[in-house]
Amino acid sequence: MPMDANEIETLIKAALPDAKVEIRDLAGDGDHYAANVVSESFRGISRVQQHQLVYQALKGNMGGELHALALQTKAPD
Repeated sequence: MPMDANEIETLIKAALPDAKVEIRDLAGDGDHYAANVVSESFRGISRVQQHQLVYQALKGNMGGELHALALQTKAPD
């Protein structure tokens, strides 16, 4: 069963409460999303580490219920 965009946003915000999260369904199938995540938690860490934090927030759903996530992360300006 595909994940809902709201569920993805909820999981990310649970792990990164200050995050501003925008989710787009890229294919209309509930399997392919793009996410833009802005969080102070990302300040001073590499892009890879930022993405790892988001993937950890998804609690193992990547590759299962969530097939693809195009991810852009950054600290606030």
